[in-house]
Order: sequence, then structure tokens, then C-alpha cells
Amino acid sequence: MIETAREVLHTEAQSILRLIDRLDERFVRAVQMILACKGRVVTTGMGKSGAIARKVAATFASTGTPSFFLHPAEGVHGDLGMVTPEDVVLALSTSGETDELLAILPALKRIGVRLIAMVGRTESTLAQAADVVLDVSVEREACPYNLAPTASTTAMLAMGDALAITVMQERRFTPEDFAVFHPAGTLGRRLLLRVHDVMRTGDSVAVVHQAKPLREVLFAITKANAGAACIVNDDGTLAGIITDGDIRRHLLRDVASLERPAEELMTRTPYVIQGNPLAIEALHLFESLPVKIGEMPVLDEQRKPVGMLMLKDLLRTGIV
Repeated sequence: MIETAREVLHTEAQSILRLIDRLDERFVRAVQMILACKGRVVTTGMGKSGAIARKVAATFASTGTPSFFLHPAEGVHGDLGMVTPEDVVLALSTSGETDELLAILPALKRIGVRLIAMVGRTESTLAQAADVVLDVSVEREACPYNLAPTASTTAMLAMGDALAITVMQERRFTPEDFAVFHPAGTLGRRLLLRVHDVMRTGDSVAVVHQAKPLREVLFAITKANAGAACIVNDDGTLAGIITDGDIRRHLLRDVASLERPAEELMTRTPYVIQGNPLAIEALHLFESLPVKIGEMPVLDEQRKPVGMLMLKDLLRTGIV
């Protein structure tokens, strides 16, 4: 069984390696055609080639090139209406003689789209009709009977990825652009999510004047369901912070501390976040501190509290 698997992997790997020497001006023309396209890249194919075409469309779409998959059998029953003269069609077929693909060629010609054919036979009908032909032929399938599409679809997938990534590079597509199309993914969240998107605000932030007694700080923390209170001075700027842990420690030493003013008991130089950095940067700040804390005040340019960032809220975002 292991030997069979090794042979499959070797055959498919070789099918990809042979593509390298076939990259020539035709590949460059295909890239240029897609870059000049004002519409979408429409991928199409039947059977296993269709499955690869769907994946290639998804790769194009997620890397900055609008793209969708068109089922050729559905195309002749109305779905060709989705194709416009400004589109480029990328058709995948090992034989280049797939009936369903050949059936839509006249309509594609009337629409006026440019056609890129990714085929295993460069003399095929599909190849002859194309503006650009990409040769993805293989010596044999990984299937022992040379029947099941295996090496051929692997070659198509690799060539599709090469095409999409080359176009992406030529577009100067950045990680930030990638994140826009993947807002729910870890990378997207890391590049898009900012402190203001995560921090607690409004009634969920305890803010108490420095002259108020510790008792009111305790009430404010409890009401906000928070772990700390921002202590502010007369102009509303941050003067310090008191955590619920601080309150417990003061009470254990002296119950009368409840009546002492907050400014006598607060931490005057707390760790804070100013502005609206990326959430991942805030997480790195939490991790770099010499002491482990669970929350940090978020301040504006005037050093006035605008929110409270909780470490547990950061971790829930999925940025790690």
C-alpha cells in the first residue's frame, strides 16, 4: 500500500515538474490578457476538470481577480447570460474535445470574450478555438489503468495556481488586500481588527473621579461587570487605575479603606493603550509586559479613557 501511494505521488509530482519547462510567451499572454480584463475570469470545465476549474476561480477571486465558475452544461441552458464581452474565459479540458465545452464555443465567440484553453492536447478542437493555449498534458495518469483523472487534474490545478498567483503579483496585491477578502480568517482578523473593534465601551467601562471613595470604585466596577476602573482627574484624563484585585488587597489590610479617596490607592502609572492600533499589536503588548494583567485602559490623544481592552476579549477574536 505504501509503495502504491509513493508511486501516485511521484507520478503527480513529475506531472507538475514538467510544466516548468513549458512556461513561455503563451503563459505571459494569458497573464496579460487577465490583467487587461475589465470583467471577470470565467472558469469552466466538466467532471474532474470542472472541479479544478471551481477551485481556480476561488483562487482568482481571493487574490484580487473577480472570477466565477460556469458549468458548461448549464451554460447552454441560459447561464451564458452571466458572461459579458469584457470577461475572459478559462476553459479546462484534458482531451480538449469535451462535448459540453465545445457546445458553448459558438456562443462565446458571438459574445466576444477572449478564451484561454488549459488542455492536455494542443491540437484539440478547444485549443484551436482559443486565443491562448496552456499545455497541461501528462505522460500518464497516476491511476494504474491510466484512466482516472489524477496526474492530469493535478497539473491543471498547479497551472491554475501559477496563473492566479502570477496575476496577483503583477497586480501588487498586498496582505492587507488579501485580508479584505478574508475578513473571517485568522490573517484577515490580524490585518483588519483594531483595538476599537474589540474594546469595551459605554456602560461596560468603569470611570471614577479620583476624589471619590474606594466604595464608589467598587460599585462602578461591579456595575460595569469589569475587572478594573479608570480613575480620572478634573479634566477627564487618566490619573490611574484600580483593579478589583487591588480593592480586595486593600480591604484585607484595612476595611476602612472603602472610605479613602481613589487617588490614594490607585496605580498611578498603569499600562495603557493609546490610539487605535491593530488588535494583534495590543496582544503582543500584553504578552511583553513584565507582569501579567487582564485589562488595559484605551486612551485618546488627550489621554482620556475611551474604552477598556480585556485580554480575554482579545483572545476570543481568533487572531491567534
